Amino acid sequence: MDLTYSPEDRAFREKARRWLEANVPTDDLKTLDERKAWHRKLYEAGYVGVLWPKEYGGWGASPMQQAIVQDEMARVNAPPAINGLGIGFIGPTIIVHGTDWQKGRYLKKMLTAEEIWCQLYSEPNAGSDLASLKTRAEDRGDHFLVNGQKIWTSSGPIADWGILLARTDSKAPKHKGISCFLLNMRQPGVEVRPLKQITGSSLFSEVFMTDARAERRDLIGTLNQGWEIAQTTLGFERGSNSLGRVTRYAIAFSQLVRAAKELRRGGRPLIEDPVVRAKLGKIYAELEVQRYAGLRVLSALNRGESPGAASSITKLSYTEFEKRYYEAALEILGPWGQLVTAPEEFEEIDTSSGEPGTWATAFLWSRAGTIYSGSSEIQKNIIGERVLGLPKEVRADRLKA
Repeated sequence: MDLTYSPEDRAFREKARRWLEANVPTDDLKTLDERKAWHRKLYEAGYVGVLWPKEYGGWGASPMQQAIVQDEMARVNAPPAINGLGIGFIGPTIIVHGTDWQKGRYLKKMLTAEEIWCQLYSEPNAGSDLASLKTRAEDRGDHFLVNGQKIWTSSGPIADWGILLARTDSKAPKHKGISCFLLNMRQPGVEVRPLKQITGSSLFSEVFMTDARAERRDLIGTLNQGWEIAQTTLGFERGSNSLGRVTRYAIAFSQLVRAAKELRRGGRPLIEDPVVRAKLGKIYAELEVQRYAGLRVLSALNRGESPGAASSITKLSYTEFEKRYYEAALEILGPWGQLVTAPEEFEEIDTSSGEPGTWATAFLWSRAGTIYSGSSEIQKNIIGERVLGLPKEVRADRLKA
């Protein structure tokens, strides 16, 4: 890896650090309008859409500068941009596969958070086996008529638009008969029902589409190309922001160490317990592994390489680590874990209240990472087949023989 900072990168970091220190909100952003305003301020300063090409409203910066922005935002605990799904992978998917009209119509408003986006992929019986989806899009000439149900839709309650996978050819093999659309979430025929999660928030939702309309001009790519396009989207999603996550983990770790110094058990600070110190040491060692994994991704991006299927390694690594991290944190904190406020940057964002969570709620939220964007089991299959070139598992009927 060659990750030497250029003079331009060092100047960029200094500029980003000064701006964030001067502009980061001092109060919690409790409303949707407040979060949109912060997003727009970040964008106008050049810190949203950093990697997007200038022709689409982005800043045309380097992967290194994108990582610097993530690092500096984490350092000052800056609230994230609100349109993360759109900026992180839906917009880049439109840039790769979309028409000129789609790029002109949707990308700028996505960058400025004038329109919030969600992802309409998973269904009640088609999550990890996404190609089994049942939502239908019937060709009616100038538009498609959409009927079906989606679930686990992040940001569904606040979304204006969604990227949708729907079946357009029921006779084709299941991977071949799927198309990708951009769907207006505010139209009649689209019903969004928030789902109460174990953390008490309702970031997710289920979405019901009854004779909803998807315009033909909002078809991404060609008819029945949806599975290929979905892989583009998931590749962006699984490999994004890995180094920024590491910085946030490191900040959270320092807060955990501080709590272990301040809290007492049996009359002694927790930090004096050799078992506690051993657990903290293990977390720190694993954190460094995540740091170098993030640097590997950044190094590849700096060489102009796409992570591709290898993004599954990144996703599997950080989500499984995050789960172990919060398990260890609760073991260290014990009952205080139910009371001590967690680092805000790791919380699930509840747009209705904005109330901070505890380390216990952060622990609960960490379980989601091993499911969303493809479960850990699916990532292992992708790594085995597409990265390592291993054969698919032996069919059950051959095992019986």
